[in-house]
Amino acid sequence: MTTSKIALVTGGSRGLGKSMALHLAQKGIDVLLTYHSQQAEAQATVAEIEALGRRALTVQLNAADPSSFDGFYQRVAEALPATFGASRFDFLINNAGTSLTVPIADTTEAQFDEMLNIHLKGVYFLTQKALPWLNDGGRIINISSATTRVSFAGASAYAAMKGAVEVFTRYLAVELGARGIAANVVAPGAIFGGGAMTDTPELRAYVSQLTALGRVGLPDDVGGLVAFLCTEEAKWLNGQRIEATGGMNL
Repeated sequence: MTTSKIALVTGGSRGLGKSMALHLAQKGIDVLLTYHSQQAEAQATVAEIEALGRRALTVQLNAADPSSFDGFYQRVAEALPATFGASRFDFLINNAGTSLTVPIADTTEAQFDEMLNIHLKGVYFLTQKALPWLNDGGRIINISSATTRVSFAGASAYAAMKGAVEVFTRYLAVELGARGIAANVVAPGAIFGGGAMTDTPELRAYVSQLTALGRVGLPDDVGGLVAFLCTEEAKWLNGQRIEATGGMNL
């Protein structure tokens, strides 16, 4: 059996998830990453991880469809011994997601349900079903958003789900403490080059103006933090919300 730690990163084919996967590999952690439709990008990320000397594998996942999760974990259970020489993994990073910017007055029930399914229901049940496969002493890291602290017009449905995930994370910390599993939240600000949000020069200028460090956020600003939370140095962090925004709206 391997002595290497293994991280499962959802939405690891590009942007934030890819940065997380690469930073984890740089810390000597093997990576199982999921993708929804970007298989070629996911395979390219695997190649980069392998070039760093770590093992990696991709598994397809629709993080908004809990009915598919049993089948997903069955595929994971089959892949773990073959690729990693292990039967369980150590870190679960719930990163997969999409964004939505629509005023409350115009938000449809379908849009609301899409945010609910991928950002809350999906995270809740993907984590629940991960528990038998997660090693004692492991970590769960849920990705939230600065929009749970600072309100931006149009982000109500998205932010409401992220706020619920922050509450859920504290309950994970309480209920899984007996197994030595820590659960924390990382809340990025506006991240450009991550594939999820609109990227224009005007928007970059606006965000830079709001940020104490005077620039926009990039995937690598968050990927390293998530990897740190999977290290021994971060073992006493539990039930916390860590905002990574460069000081937005202070």
